[in-house]
Amino acid sequence: MDFTLDETQQSIRDLARDFVDAEIVPYIREWDRAESVDTRIVAKLGEMGFLGLTIDEEYGGTPVDMLGYTLVCEELGRGDSSVRGIVSVSLGLVAKTIASYGTEEQKAQWLPELTSGRALGCFGLTEPGSGSDAGSLRTRARRVSTSSTGEGGGSTGEGDWVLDGEKTFITNGTWARVALVFARTGTVEDGARGITAFLVPTDSPGFTATTIHGKLGLRGQATASLSFDGVRLPDSARLGEVGKGFGIAMSALGKGRISVAAGSVGVAQAALDAATRYATERTQFGGPIAQKQLVQELLADSAVDIESARLLTWRAASLVDQGVSGKALTYPSSVAKLAASEAAVRVTNQCLQVFGGYGFVDEYPMGKYVRDARVLTLYEGTSQVQKLIIGRHLTGVDAM
Repeated sequence: MDFTLDETQQSIRDLARDFVDAEIVPYIREWDRAESVDTRIVAKLGEMGFLGLTIDEEYGGTPVDMLGYTLVCEELGRGDSSVRGIVSVSLGLVAKTIASYGTEEQKAQWLPELTSGRALGCFGLTEPGSGSDAGSLRTRARRVSTSSTGEGGGSTGEGDWVLDGEKTFITNGTWARVALVFARTGTVEDGARGITAFLVPTDSPGFTATTIHGKLGLRGQATASLSFDGVRLPDSARLGEVGKGFGIAMSALGKGRISVAAGSVGVAQAALDAATRYATERTQFGGPIAQKQLVQELLADSAVDIESARLLTWRAASLVDQGVSGKALTYPSSVAKLAASEAAVRVTNQCLQVFGGYGFVDEYPMGKYVRDARVLTLYEGTSQVQKLIIGRHLTGVDAM
């Protein structure tokens, strides 16, 4: 198996690396303290083509393969995981899903806006009462009958939908112009079979987004709770078939976990780079601490973790490029996400140890790396969920 990057992949990796070093790295402490990245970064991401990776050129996209997209996510994660999350969600979960399941009208309406950075998307799946158990979500979408009337007494027409419910922990929630929302159109007993996907403009009457403050990590990212109070939508806002939304969500997450894995590798790499520099500069006991064998052990263990996670992530991305999708992709993407996110936690902790007490203050970036790494084991499927997926694949038996 050859993991040598071709000229295009190497070029886009270099482009992303230079962009990160110039436009993100100098500001990470400032953004972390302010609990918000400078939103002007969104337009810059659009100008670079990073918000349109893998999307067709006719919609303003940047035609690269999945591995190329993964390389960019790794570099963005190395800079600031909050920025990587903007891209992973707006592009990876929303724009790519519209490209795969949307009508021509939906693609023409939303993709040029999303790929350019003129608009962001958010992914509305998680609810206060359903996180890992996404199939039990309770946000409701009901059909409006022909006798129903809208404001002013006019008929709304059959085929309209009305959404009511809540979502939480939604990345880009307060910045997005469109929310890809999953709502129950069947009964609760239908479970995952009764869920439908909708594209909800965030300026719709009845839609409210509220910022979640006080997060442990990803402080620069706009994380929100969403509320739907009688949000009325035409049937043209429905994405895919009625009752098929859960499959759409799982397909998006299957590929999305690869970008989370790539971002995890990036965070870990940033921590190792910082710890290596510090170890060569910090003098104790008559010489740089990089000479000490136990410090070298911390760095060596970190490097092995990173290289292993990177290869698993690249493997999953390469399978997408080979045409693997659906259930066949679930196992390798879960393996990559589990391995990389857990590696990020180990590596950032080990590298903070190299800094000693200085790693505990935000003059250095280590505290941020540790905090940002921790959430990677939680979203887009916790580590425990990934283990269940992997176990079911190996045994063919559902865990109890």
